[in-house]
Amino acid sequence: MEESTGPGARIREGDCAVLKRGEVFKAVPILKRRKVIFEKQWFYLDNAIGHIYGTTFEVTSGGSLQPKKEIEEPTTETKEAGTDNRNIVDDGKSQKLTHDDIKALKDKGIKGQEIVQQLIENSTTFRDKTEFAQDKYIKKKKKKYEAVITIVKPSTRILSTMYYAREPGKINHLRYDTLAQMLTLGNIRAGNKMIVMETCAGLVLGAVMERMGGYGSIIQMYPQGGPVRAATSCFGFPASFFNSLYEFPLSKVDSLLSRTFSIETLPSESEDNIPTEEESNGSLDEKPASIQETEEESTTEAAMEGNQTEEQETMDLAAEDTENKESKEKGNKENIREKQRKQQERRKKLVEAAALLKEKNADGLIVAGRFHPTPLLLSLLEFVAPSRPFVVYCQYKEPLLECYTKLREKGGVINLKLSETWLRNYQVLPDRSHPKLTMSGGGGYLLSGITVVMDKGKSDAGRLEAQKTEEPTSKKRKLEELHS
Repeated sequence: MEESTGPGARIREGDCAVLKRGEVFKAVPILKRRKVIFEKQWFYLDNAIGHIYGTTFEVTSGGSLQPKKEIEEPTTETKEAGTDNRNIVDDGKSQKLTHDDIKALKDKGIKGQEIVQQLIENSTTFRDKTEFAQDKYIKKKKKKYEAVITIVKPSTRILSTMYYAREPGKINHLRYDTLAQMLTLGNIRAGNKMIVMETCAGLVLGAVMERMGGYGSIIQMYPQGGPVRAATSCFGFPASFFNSLYEFPLSKVDSLLSRTFSIETLPSESEDNIPTEEESNGSLDEKPASIQETEEESTTEAAMEGNQTEEQETMDLAAEDTENKESKEKGNKENIREKQRKQQERRKKLVEAAALLKEKNADGLIVAGRFHPTPLLLSLLEFVAPSRPFVVYCQYKEPLLECYTKLREKGGVINLKLSETWLRNYQVLPDRSHPKLTMSGGGGYLLSGITVVMDKGKSDAGRLEAQKTEEPTSKKRKLEELHS
């Protein structure tokens, strides 16, 4: 176990891994004899099994991966450099190699590094460029012609970056720095009892599970249709992590709060679609009747014609049909039992989740969904213990402003903050470190706070308000008596 999770973890068949090329990521399962297409390159991951995560591979002929050997970059071509690029004209005539020449080099099996070297040698303007422009040119050509990939172990940072770059709509445009703020403000740690409601393809749930490390319990609240855990499966968690993961439908929260919840009200998983053993036996028993009819017809014809060989064949067919019937009957019974077993396990998990929620002592609440956060937060806060943090994410600030106002009116929370994180990436290179020209326009908004116990109810609050209004009148009477 340590070998698959530690810093020197090795790639194993069946693992979930992430392919990296430059700033592009893709999550894939490690399987033998399976073609993978990534960045216009196809290859097989068979040779990657057994190597350490973080190894860089080169795609060779036939789609096989070979570990890339570290070769010192030759510096002879960069010694001669121009002072500026003012006299360089991009007219498309500086490169002597044509597309057909480059394609011929690829067909011969020449590696990308050698192709880049030939491009440098056949460029008439390369030596006139500045040193920085030469480095930029080499980097650009390597990215285009060198088929190099790195296999890394999935993590919250890598997967959130991948989703935000490839499919931001699936995670409600949740940026990785905003997710990091959520984990910090929510005080996610091992041993916690967390409530998570998210519609971000399971990315937030996976981040919480990774931070807790399999210790504690997590209750995932989900809307109709069941929980979505596509991103959670990309983390490659061991089976023990899911033992403490529970799920509960949002449609049953009100009944749980009003104490009208019962096991009969739990949603069944397509009970009507699962045939009973009697129905399945009945449907299977219909076949022998038709078989008997064909047998009777065939036997009468055989008796009339006096052909004993046909009668023997029909008897053999009948025996085969009965064997097929028995095997199908056994298979259907096993499928029914498996479905019933899974349904019972799911209902058992739901009952356990309901029991955990009834305790109303959760250590934190994380909400990151596409729904309006106000009704969700007001109902789910009832299950959180006092002096515990909660965090709500939304792509837009207007719903969180309304949520902020409602919480202030209701009370029971302190340290309410509505924040937005600002992120800018920097290029850090010798003598040319500067902010990158493109940056993210926004990573969403966060509403955070801490739950507290309200000392007095509404009646006590009303008495306090009445006393406050009566105090000025009593003071006025005392003043009038003094003046008189």
